[in-house]
Amino acid sequence: MLYYLFSYLNKNFIIPGGGVFQYITFRTAMAVIVSLLITTVYGRRLIDYLRFKQVGETVRNLGLEGQMQKAGTPTMGGLIIILGILVPTLLFAKLDNIYIIMMLVTTVWLGAIGFLDDYIKVFKKNKEGLAGKFKITGQVGLALFIGWTMYFNSDIIIRQEVKLPVTVDAPVAFHMKGKTQVYTQDIKSTKTTIPFYKNNEFDYAKVLKFMGGDDHYALIVFLVFVIVIITAVSNGANITDGIDGLATGTSAIIGITLAILAYVSSNTFIADYLNIMYIPNSGELVIFAGAFVGACVGFLWYNSYPAQVFMGDTGSLAIGGIIAVFAIMIRKELLVPLLCGVFLIENLSVIIQVSWFKFTKKRYGEGRRIFLMAPITSPLSEKGLS
Repeated sequence: MLYYLFSYLNKNFIIPGGGVFQYITFRTAMAVIVSLLITTVYGRRLIDYLRFKQVGETVRNLGLEGQMQKAGTPTMGGLIIILGILVPTLLFAKLDNIYIIMMLVTTVWLGAIGFLDDYIKVFKKNKEGLAGKFKITGQVGLALFIGWTMYFNSDIIIRQEVKLPVTVDAPVAFHMKGKTQVYTQDIKSTKTTIPFYKNNEFDYAKVLKFMGGDDHYALIVFLVFVIVIITAVSNGANITDGIDGLATGTSAIIGITLAILAYVSSNTFIADYLNIMYIPNSGELVIFAGAFVGACVGFLWYNSYPAQVFMGDTGSLAIGGIIAVFAIMIRKELLVPLLCGVFLIENLSVIIQVSWFKFTKKRYGEGRRIFLMAPITSPLSEKGLS
């Protein structure tokens, strides 16, 4: 909103310094500052309100040191994170940018699912919360929206070098890449980036063709990948939110990395120099990432040991989904296993534990465990290693 206000004032009244709002770096810095102020200043008020309403965490005794001291600690603190993301983004980003719109939808969508889950746990006194099938349905619904929009929206494009004559009906541009003359087109594509590989582009449309199928079904392949990535990362963040500050701290680091990747991907000179995919109009995502990092760091002030508030599913589902969707939009989703290594390990430990328990129960009549407990950070906490 402030971007449009200062653009109008600078255009019509030539206000000194009004032009700084045209710079992504300035607006990102402001987004970080405002997000930190919201989460640290108003976070305390929300924590006091949650404590007044007795919105406390119910803790199952697993024998972890200091675990039962967490009982009654206010939960649903993810509202602080969501507020710290939405307000700066609405103030400093271009709200007609399709990437910003999709990130706002993601934040509200998964935040609402998480809030409903926490509401059922806290106010309806149902420890199970929202049924798992409804959570998955909501995550899949968001993934379908993201995948469908990325595939069909005309504003979501990548810049690709071409040789004449071109095969795609799109305007051809001419520019210099170093000292070399190249022709480029801004086209719609299902390509993504393969990390740590020289010719680092992978096209989802070629998956079925490689298997002997038809690449006309590229949309289906792309949607499957998007569904898997969003549900896996979102649930991984949810599982990771068990140790004070773990999910928030790792998410802040991931957010900084994604902000850097978004910035270089939106800058034609840096993208050419680093030989990475240039994505027009994606620079606004840096502002969203700044707000995300500021919200996580601000929340960490209250969530670090000993935690004064838990984010609950309201925050964990949202931050996991934000990371996944952000990575998909800047075509860096294949980096997710590396970026979200903690989330991945937590997910795998739970899957392995549950699968082995069910297998041994069916075969031997009693369930056996590989780990002392899952997710794997729980036994590490008990041994004082986390």
